[in-house]
Amino acid sequence: MAKPAILVNLNRCTGCWTCSMACKVAHKLGPDEWWQHVRTVGGNNTDEPGGQWPDLYLTWMPIYSNECMFCSDRRAEGHEPYCAYNCPTKALTFGDLDDPESPICTRLTELKEKGFSTFTLPPWEHTRPEIIYIEK
Repeated sequence: MAKPAILVNLNRCTGCWTCSMACKVAHKLGPDEWWQHVRTVGGNNTDEPGGQWPDLYLTWMPIYSNECMFCSDRRAEGHEPYCAYNCPTKALTFGDLDDPESPICTRLTELKEKGFSTFTLPPWEHTRPEIIYIEK
């Protein structure tokens, strides 16, 4: 795989933390160790909405640390990373950005045609640059 990456569809993420727990359990991480976690976007605390009643908002954003290896052991066997495999809403799409036929390239093209836009997190977030976020 030349350029592995994960596409995160923020319009599909429900903040369930299944991706984070799958990573944590699969890699036997310690109680306070997270290679991937879900950030609440809204208020000042986890799962606290932003805005004023009745105009409240709350969304979630999976964040990947630099420790994330895209489950290299699973990829060597031809499987996708645990986070993408276990996501119940299919908000995560894994693939090779250099292969136009890969699931990530197909999904990127499909969503961009529907008016979605992409972004990556800035370097000061200390996250993987191969994580592409998409939202409408």
